[in-house]
Amino acid sequence: MDEPRESFLRRLLDAPSPSGFETAGQRVWVDYVEAFADEVRTDAYGNAVAVYDGGDTEVAFTGHADELGFVVTAITDDGFLRVRPLGGVDRSVTEGTQITVHTDDGPVNGVVGQTAVHLRDAGEDDPANVTEQHLDVGADDGEHARELVDVGDPATLAAGVHDLAGTRIAGRGLDNRTGSWVAAEALRRAAEQDADCTVYAVNTVQEELGTRGASMVAFDIDPDVALVVDVTHAADNPSYPSDHASEVELGGGPTVTRGGSSHPEVARAVRDAGDAADIDVQVEAMSTTTGTDADAFFEARGGIPTALVGIPNRYMHTPAEVVDLADVEDAADLLAAFAVREADRESFAVDV
Repeated sequence: MDEPRESFLRRLLDAPSPSGFETAGQRVWVDYVEAFADEVRTDAYGNAVAVYDGGDTEVAFTGHADELGFVVTAITDDGFLRVRPLGGVDRSVTEGTQITVHTDDGPVNGVVGQTAVHLRDAGEDDPANVTEQHLDVGADDGEHARELVDVGDPATLAAGVHDLAGTRIAGRGLDNRTGSWVAAEALRRAAEQDADCTVYAVNTVQEELGTRGASMVAFDIDPDVALVVDVTHAADNPSYPSDHASEVELGGGPTVTRGGSSHPEVARAVRDAGDAADIDVQVEAMSTTTGTDADAFFEARGGIPTALVGIPNRYMHTPAEVVDLADVEDAADLLAAFAVREADRESFAVDV
């Protein structure tokens, strides 16, 4: 990945964007795509859409802007904060971690309280529910805490990006800043190749709260086909459970999902585009819905042909997610190749 592209990804990862509070990340994304898109727009809730106007067939590439986080629900008289999770926060990785509360006046540092191991009795190692945990911002009392933080302020875990061996990185929010990056970069690469179709790059809000932004955007743009990019579980590490059989591995290329909400003709076309462009594409199976924005797109407007493209990710929904940048870059190339190859396709309807 060259320096401008990697810089864009790292700016996305540095921008706090908890679900429902995605403005900082969306600003980074919009600033980037404005350099090459024919049109960029946002809606009332902050969904961002960039357009390359290249022809009659309309293709959407989508990622989601939001990350897991917290929202402050109460400030106690002794100066501690109580929170509610935004999205599927894993309570086993929050206690004892540093946190940032994002206030109107700027960031406030804090920690999620954890009883020292010396003071815990045997059998007390199960973490408390997130709503029972407390944030410590160092305040003397409730009055002091209320000078720093308001109820309703969002918060994120204070974990940065770290380079691992080779082309692998670790950090929070790789779910789904990598997908946001792929959607933007696929648009740029399709435009560079003069794809004879109109391409929408989409960065949705509130995916972690139930694919809410995607429901809004799918109705608004009404594409002929949609490729949704999100992270997927890499099975090539000791923590992956053996009863969830999968062949997905880091560095093996992006994935395409077969079954469930992934349209069979679109999934086949993605694999064909990968073969034609010499891009390795891994396959994973899905029997129901995906839990991603693909579920919103495939149901919209009577059914938009949709496929889910995955970025293999270890340790999802933790502040130490791991991806391979080679997979991320290959995903952008794959989507651009799909746009060029399928530009003249009249229909993705299944042959009944």
